[in-house]
Amino acid sequence: MKTNQFNTQAIVAVDPDQLDTVSEGRFYNPHEILGAHLGTGEFSDTATVRVLRPDAKDVVIVTPDAQVQAVEEHNGVFVAVVPAVQTKDGYGVPDYRIRTTQQDGTVVTEDDPYRYLPTVGEMDLYLFGEGRHERLWEAMGARVKRYDDAMGGIDGTKGQQVVGTAFTVWAPNAHSVRVVGDFNNWNGICHSMRELGSSGVWEIFIPGVEAGEIYKYQILNAFNQWEMKADPMERSHEIPPRTGSIVVESKFDWDDDAWMTKRAKTDPHQGPVAIYEVHANSWRNDVHNYRELADKLVPYVQKMGFTHVEFMPLEEYPYAGSWGYQVTGYYSVDSRLGGPDDFKYLVDKFHNAGIGIIMDWVPAHFPKDAFALGRFDGTPLYEDPDPTRGEHPDWGTYIFNFGRREVRNFLVADACFWLDEYHVDGLRVDAVSSMLYLDYSREPGQWHPNKFGGRENLEAIDFIKEANATAYKNNPGIMMIAEESTAYPGVTAPTDQGGLGYGLKWNMGWMHDTLQYLHEQPINRKWHHNEITFSMVYAYSEHYVLPISHDEVVYGKGSLFGKMPGDDWQRYAGVRALFAYQWAHPGKNLTFMGNELAQYGEWDYNNQLDWNCLDWPDHRGVQQLVADLNKLYVNSPALWSQDFTQDGFQWLTSDDADHNTLSFVRIGKNGEEMVVVVNFSGTAWQDYQVALPSGGRWKEVLTTDDKKYGGSDIHNTDIVANSEPYHSRDYSTKITVPALGVVFLEPDNK
Repeated sequence: MKTNQFNTQAIVAVDPDQLDTVSEGRFYNPHEILGAHLGTGEFSDTATVRVLRPDAKDVVIVTPDAQVQAVEEHNGVFVAVVPAVQTKDGYGVPDYRIRTTQQDGTVVTEDDPYRYLPTVGEMDLYLFGEGRHERLWEAMGARVKRYDDAMGGIDGTKGQQVVGTAFTVWAPNAHSVRVVGDFNNWNGICHSMRELGSSGVWEIFIPGVEAGEIYKYQILNAFNQWEMKADPMERSHEIPPRTGSIVVESKFDWDDDAWMTKRAKTDPHQGPVAIYEVHANSWRNDVHNYRELADKLVPYVQKMGFTHVEFMPLEEYPYAGSWGYQVTGYYSVDSRLGGPDDFKYLVDKFHNAGIGIIMDWVPAHFPKDAFALGRFDGTPLYEDPDPTRGEHPDWGTYIFNFGRREVRNFLVADACFWLDEYHVDGLRVDAVSSMLYLDYSREPGQWHPNKFGGRENLEAIDFIKEANATAYKNNPGIMMIAEESTAYPGVTAPTDQGGLGYGLKWNMGWMHDTLQYLHEQPINRKWHHNEITFSMVYAYSEHYVLPISHDEVVYGKGSLFGKMPGDDWQRYAGVRALFAYQWAHPGKNLTFMGNELAQYGEWDYNNQLDWNCLDWPDHRGVQQLVADLNKLYVNSPALWSQDFTQDGFQWLTSDDADHNTLSFVRIGKNGEEMVVVVNFSGTAWQDYQVALPSGGRWKEVLTTDDKKYGGSDIHNTDIVANSEPYHSRDYSTKITVPALGVVFLEPDNK
């Protein structure tokens, strides 16, 4: 096809100053200048095409019907006039490609980003501006797209689609934003983005950029300084310490339809919940990625009988020592173990094994790393601009501006993203207390009261309510769980009743009191008996999870085994007793990895669990007990079906401090009964009288003192509830309660 010249009089004129700014890659709306624009008047049957090619020796604009030689108009901006195409309404812009001869003689034919309409709709911008875009990830970030085009692929190859990536980012105070990456040698001058109205959202579609490409945003910030930033809504990230974002296109084919269908019809808060908390990067040294983790962790959790796994944060974080609690990529899965589809594989495998996934979520604060969210467009954008509200004094991090609609939307949509895109079954929200109070970790004079004169962070509270309500509305069957350590009222009350709207709350008081009690020598525990019974005073004030979490076995606090007093036998027995007491107590259950092994050393995120300890029978015994407790728990509705109502628990004996012993009955919705006798003393009690809720025969269904668990093998057989009133009960029996042991009894209905 012959290369044509064009009539220079047909060129659509532009402002020379804007042309100059465009040529430098600093114009806020480059699409207004670059790309194709229809002629007017006598030249309405033409289109002026401008392209920026700073290093070109020669540029030709190729349409389906013509090749037109472009001329350099100004500072690397080339212009050509090509024939328009006839449409039913007049004339339209033709498809075209750009054939560039570079200075070294290389010839490249490529598509033009500036001929494409915005990939973000007006409704997207409106909802985001209002803070109500519940599927924000579908409009923002880097999204691979495909288009049918008359000229074929990006280089004009017939029969191919145009494949590229739409980039969208919010930077309202930036003067200019470019996309940079390997695809343009990290020089974004030819990939300047346009600002969409007054939304503060910048957008460009770049043909030829596909999944796997590394990119960043080059931002001319509010102070006219160029900075490189990772994408706040990146889907994947380079492995730290590298800081680039990665374009992602998921190819994963989910196989958990049955699970997801059942999830949507089930209320998990009313079912059995036994959670195994995991730090994915230190569970085992021979696990190098999410797929290997699936192959090893899924069968282990299944064998142990846990109903859920809770992962410490798996959103992208740069500093390994933060364990994931200082997030930079809220929409990106931790790249140390693989990409998004690898994580989906892990979730899918758990779901097919009948196990739910809970993930830690950290909307309370974020780190100050220069490549990430902090001062994103040169100003406090994601963080609160008030230093008394916007910086966390303990953690050296920024605090989100919960009162800004776009920021709140970013976080609310993020919660929905993990529940929807990754099929995660619950979010455990970290550091909720730090969000609730303006004076959290601040001295007088370091904070300002809210508009009513109080210490509550009203904007953060509104955000929490919105996040919970939106997550439950859009994803029925999930759980939102608060790590909240104060007595803030109504954490698990519905939002329409003035509560925060969480489904569950970690019972930090139970955890503290229980561990404090067990730290005492058995001979001294009678003086601390109220510490072990006090939890029932407030047990129904919230819907609780009982946690023995990672925070309790690190930084010199010792392992669970190490917390127990006495000789080794007493320590193993103490660990077994704690597990049994925890699983029997009203509330859902959580334990951290390694606790089930009774490992000697505390957790070290740089090393795997002490799996070698399983070479010893006492450690295997504790592990076996945990598995058997989970089996008993899941199969016993008495232990979980009425966790949150007083109808599900009755004391049998709560005041036997001299024997360090408790007894109580758990009651299921359908009248199921499980009596639990807990002996926290170092002495076995023979002929110990236990009140029972009904007469007849009873059976011992589990004792932590069983020989297979490492105990002394004291058992109770032929248990009959006699008509001998005791502790206001009409029936009682006498049993032997082993030292540091827990006995489970249920009616023998055979």
